[in-house]
Amino acid sequence: MTFRTILNQNEIQKSIKQIDYQSKICLIGSCFVENIGKKLSYYKLNHLINPHGILFNPKAIEKALTDIVEQRVYTKSDLVFENEQWHSLQHHSDFSNTDSSIVLKDINTRILQTKDYLKNTSHFIITLGTAWAYRHIATDQFVANCHKIPQKNFDKHLLSISEITDSLKNSIKLIHKVNPSTQIVLTLSPVRHLKDGMLANSQSKAHLLTAIYKVINNPNIYYFPSYEIQMDDLRDYRFYTSDLLHPNKTAIDYIWNFFKEHWIDSAVFPIMKQVAQIQKGLLHKVFNPDSKQHKVFLKNLEQQQKTLLKSHQIKF
Repeated sequence: MTFRTILNQNEIQKSIKQIDYQSKICLIGSCFVENIGKKLSYYKLNHLINPHGILFNPKAIEKALTDIVEQRVYTKSDLVFENEQWHSLQHHSDFSNTDSSIVLKDINTRILQTKDYLKNTSHFIITLGTAWAYRHIATDQFVANCHKIPQKNFDKHLLSISEITDSLKNSIKLIHKVNPSTQIVLTLSPVRHLKDGMLANSQSKAHLLTAIYKVINNPNIYYFPSYEIQMDDLRDYRFYTSDLLHPNKTAIDYIWNFFKEHWIDSAVFPIMKQVAQIQKGLLHKVFNPDSKQHKVFLKNLEQQQKTLLKSHQIKF
């Protein structure tokens, strides 16, 4: 008897130019991007993640890319003061601070760094989380984050399929304006946004998925089915965290393996294995740091790091 449906490997697109240790990967979008980013970080693959912080809707991602490509300089007039902190409505709360100068320095530094990184980016991963967006009434602009500002200051809006499609096309144009050869990978986050309601979440995901399929039939634009792997293959709550909304570690590892097999060059798998061995060594709990055995272990670990640095410029 079969108790689950397994995604056909042939349904997953493979990149013409796969990821290796010379690649530069930029990731932007919802918290699922953070999960993939942690995997890239663990294996020491070159990447830059969420320069505006976690972003959930296509309009917020488009605005972030516009800021980066046009090298927008944020000023104090772009910030709002709420709950004793300064915030940018276009950035995650990670940027918020009691000192507006710190907020502006962090924002503008990231914009400069990202534009420079984008010039040599080989792969750009965009993960969409929700089609629900909030428009700030005072400025008549869609925002990335409401920062717990009273709801009366915003209008809630379900982005239509055409609005999302246009937004994705604009985002793709912005990326390719800086670097025409960048391969763009679109994904749909499997995380459910039940604060909007179960039915509203389903409608939101349907809008996003339909819009994605309207733009992926273009050169250098691909789709990775993280949503389908979680929702159809891992169709069980044992693959979720305790909130029953987010994929757990087992699910993330499973989806990552699909990504690895289809998007990372198999020639670098042995290097990734070496990196993983060193990472495990660095996380090893020491019971007797003064023992001869432990000192030998540290010396061997140091030598392994030096070897990878010399052969592949991998730094730990």
